[in-house]
Amino acid sequence: MIDWARITELRDEIGEDGFAEVLELFLDEVEAVVMRLGAQPEKLEDALHFLKGSAWNLGFVAFGAACQEGERKAAAGRGAEVNVTEVIAIYGASKEAFMARVGEFCALGGSRVA
Repeated sequence: MIDWARITELRDEIGEDGFAEVLELFLDEVEAVVMRLGAQPEKLEDALHFLKGSAWNLGFVAFGAACQEGERKAAAGRGAEVNVTEVIAIYGASKEAFMARVGEFCALGGSRVA
């Protein structure tokens, strides 16, 4: 579900403070898009593309794969076949798994991330 090696690599590249900032930005932006996912069918492909890239950058591999599958369907004119509920559920499970271990990668202090 989570590529922990990618998490470690990113944290090592940008440092613990930078990683905490990236994580907070990721959660803010991704959750905003996830909350609107499916509300605008004409924008579904673009939303899934954004989510896929964000997910893979932060090591959320299962979520990224679900977004990629949905993006491909939407691009082929089959957006109605995208199981938005499942994509959102995979995000929730991925976030839960990640947050259970986030303290291993950065100290979030007073951040709203939890």
